[in-house]
Amino acid sequence: MTVTASTLPMLFAEVEVVSVQRLSPSFVRVELGSPELAHFGVDGDRFDQRIKLIFPDPVTGGITSTEGADDTWFSTWLERPAEERGHMRTYTIRDVRGSGEQTTFVVDMVLHLEGDLVGPGSTWASTAKVGDTVVLMAPRAGFPYGGIEFTPPPGADLLLVGDETAVPAICTVLEQLPADAVGTAFLEVPVAGDVQDVRGPEGIEVLWLAREGDELGVGLHDAVVAHLGIPGATVEVAADEVDPDLWETPFYSSSGEEVAGDVSGVGGTYAWIAGESKVVTGLRRHLVNELGFDRSQVAFMGYWRRGVAMKS
Repeated sequence: MTVTASTLPMLFAEVEVVSVQRLSPSFVRVELGSPELAHFGVDGDRFDQRIKLIFPDPVTGGITSTEGADDTWFSTWLERPAEERGHMRTYTIRDVRGSGEQTTFVVDMVLHLEGDLVGPGSTWASTAKVGDTVVLMAPRAGFPYGGIEFTPPPGADLLLVGDETAVPAICTVLEQLPADAVGTAFLEVPVAGDVQDVRGPEGIEVLWLAREGDELGVGLHDAVVAHLGIPGATVEVAADEVDPDLWETPFYSSSGEEVAGDVSGVGGTYAWIAGESKVVTGLRRHLVNELGFDRSQVAFMGYWRRGVAMKS
């Protein structure tokens, strides 16, 4: 059988903007639709399900085409200059609406990062309008795709932590948790106007931290450390100690560390922490090195690195 874009083990399709909503100073909500989304599916809850979007180059408008794509498309895509193929970035499915060929994905996008490198996703989102198109990669029903890192053991005391880039994932997780879930969520955003009304179990305390011009991640780090019982503790992280590809979960280690891939234990604290890599690195050291958290209890993900253009 010839493999084409419509038969790849993942959805690889051009999608169209069907609605745009400015949520706050730093967030815009974009709804994307295509008949191909009728084939979307995951096994179980979506939680923090990641997808890939390919945006047109902001200068040339160049973007990849899904026409004629086969199982070699990614390697050939990488070989082309970015100004021809476009730019790939990672987002969370904030919501799924409709059904069948009327299925749409809701994606919340951060518009800026306070003077840091503004990427192609933020640039595109700032002017997105109905009718615009991008290319999407997402799970196809019946095929493994990955992209869900929230895997707490039963009965865990949940700790969800993130900056604005992780807000869509945390809010999506909160809305899918069982009614008896317990824990705390810390969400740092640029300004108070970015605070959102998110639904979640009564047993989850949701704490919003607005920087209002303060240093990125400092308030978030201090709040989490105080919550864990050692207020005032600091962890110094030098710039050359930060892995821009930081991704440490019970099932994967970007550093090559051996992992057990086991989250079957009951009780204890389960931490899901995502955002700027240096901030996440500091929290990882505190939880693992200072507090002795087991690897099966934590997922640390560097969603972005200040001053570094992400690859995808």
